[in-house]
Amino acid sequence: MESIYDTCMRDAQAYVEGGMHGLIVENHGDIPFSKPEDIGPDTAAFMSVVTDRIARAVDVPLGINVLANAPIHAFAIAMAGRARFIRVNQWANAYVANEGFMEGRAAEAMRYRSMLRADAIKVFADSHVKHGSHAIVADRSIPELTRDLAFFDADAVIATGHRTGDSATMDEIEETGSATHLPVLVGSGVTKDNVAEILKRTNGVIVASSLKRGGVWWNPVDVGRVRELIEAAEPVLKG
Repeated sequence: MESIYDTCMRDAQAYVEGGMHGLIVENHGDIPFSKPEDIGPDTAAFMSVVTDRIARAVDVPLGINVLANAPIHAFAIAMAGRARFIRVNQWANAYVANEGFMEGRAAEAMRYRSMLRADAIKVFADSHVKHGSHAIVADRSIPELTRDLAFFDADAVIATGHRTGDSATMDEIEETGSATHLPVLVGSGVTKDNVAEILKRTNGVIVASSLKRGGVWWNPVDVGRVRELIEAAEPVLKG
């Protein structure tokens, strides 16, 4: 585990050194991902240790995403590691993912958050989840799915492309944003070339793949790529 912890710390420090404003701790290496009911306490334990170590080493807000679609674990880790938000890929409704049939977990997750007395931990929820088929809700538009997130007490909405590294289209970003009063972020496919245009339409971005060496998500973070992204974003951020 020390090797994994060291890798996480190097990536976290590289992101912050490059100028990122916050970090998400995510078990993206747990491939193939398990469904929520099959994720053991070991995942929460290990991720809590990583989160605590990162929280002690950097001075930026932290978030938690437990794949696949496990907000209960994420709230526990966030509480233990002093993270400020969680990301949930399917908060409301349902879809068919790589892992199988996935249901929104908002009802049980919000009750669990209340039990933890963790109301300060915010929920960032995807509106149209990547890596899945949406045939189950195909008769409902993206604006309707987006409004469901607010109805189920999410705090921010995330728009994505079809898979890791694919960007949401500008039309989809605008369609999502027009349907909600909540802050909107883009959570995939953000690069130095499109970040400025995306930020003109959103409140923030979540970036990983394009900031890794060679633009490959499983490689270490490239500080130079992080700095280039921040430089490209600065005119909009300061504007």
